[in-house]
Amino acid sequence: MSYRQSFAWWSFTAGREPIPDLLPAAAEIGYRGVDFLPPELWSPARDVGLEPVVIDGQVSLDVGFNDARNHPALADEVRRNLDTAVRERIPFLAVNAGNRGAASDADAVSICADGLAPLAAEAAAADVVLVLEPLNSKVDHIGNQCDRTGWAAAVVAEVGSPGLKLLYDAYHMQLMEGDLLRTVETHLPEIAHIHTAGVPGRHDLDDRQEVNWRAIGRLLKERGYGGFVSHEFIPRGEPIEALRQAYALFATA
Repeated sequence: MSYRQSFAWWSFTAGREPIPDLLPAAAEIGYRGVDFLPPELWSPARDVGLEPVVIDGQVSLDVGFNDARNHPALADEVRRNLDTAVRERIPFLAVNAGNRGAASDADAVSICADGLAPLAAEAAAADVVLVLEPLNSKVDHIGNQCDRTGWAAAVVAEVGSPGLKLLYDAYHMQLMEGDLLRTVETHLPEIAHIHTAGVPGRHDLDDRQEVNWRAIGRLLKERGYGGFVSHEFIPRGEPIEALRQAYALFATA
């Protein structure tokens, strides 16, 4: 089994005039999913053969599970969105650690695990996976505590449930730690979903950025990764052509 490709709605539409044919054009290119798609577009996406893949389990990236005081409100929010994911047959729900507080990195792993464990059990029982995404704290998410693959993987290991996995964003992790091929191979059993974007700048997967995406795609195919590779970059030019180029890059890896 090989991976399927999807794209993040927000990054291809933010700050642009509406693109009425974006969903059917993406499906025609070969895409099979869309991340973070607004609810009013779930039905039109399915009509053209696109699956809503990931929605937010919690709105804030700054206030997260690394502070036990946040757990009750966040648990309520995640459970509401879990109900939606179950009803709408959406496989992944994104959750976040939040910005650094008083807790050390080691203590924050356990605090996150304590808050996420019961939710992961509920998600697993409902055939949904919570996905924890390491984010870069250099450029886009200053202060975020979950800014290394190993830290996020430690939370996943401590929870120890199939209801919590990693959303591995190669853009964020290239900024923070590099070593993408070895890291992906090491953590592939814990990775449920993958994001791409050019580094630096979060733009197209072209020759103006530094990641060898074809090598990553080839590794995923060789290791039998069967999830989604989702493009979450902001196109410099026309979005549909950018989708076409990114799809072809991974399809031919």
